[in-house]
Amino acid sequence: MSVDELFQTADWKTEKHVPVIECPDTVPNGDFFDLKVSLGREVAHPNTTEHHIRWVRIYFKPADGTAYEVGNFEFTAHGESAKGPNTGPVYTHHEVICSLKTNVPGRIVAMAFCNIHGLWESAKEIQVS
Repeated sequence: MSVDELFQTADWKTEKHVPVIECPDTVPNGDFFDLKVSLGREVAHPNTTEHHIRWVRIYFKPADGTAYEVGNFEFTAHGESAKGPNTGPVYTHHEVICSLKTNVPGRIVAMAFCNIHGLWESAKEIQVS
């Protein structure tokens, strides 16, 4: 089994587990740009003790090179409490915003892990001006 076989993918407009990647299609050469990755944009994903997104990882793969990890973001507050599930005082939201820069075109790859439904991924090509 290859790593590719571990990940599921679908259209984020109909599947709540697929990471949605938002950034410009063309980014300025060597300048920082904002990147947002979220889940459940069209179809809400629950964020409960029993069913939640545990983490999001973002990679950049240059068109002619090896992938680089951009960030690893963990979500660890899902309403857990000693009083019982979904009674805690804090909940995280499965959304990441970061800035990065590149001077080469490539692909941004986002991966997410749902504690019930496993591994999901999506990708977006970017160009450099």
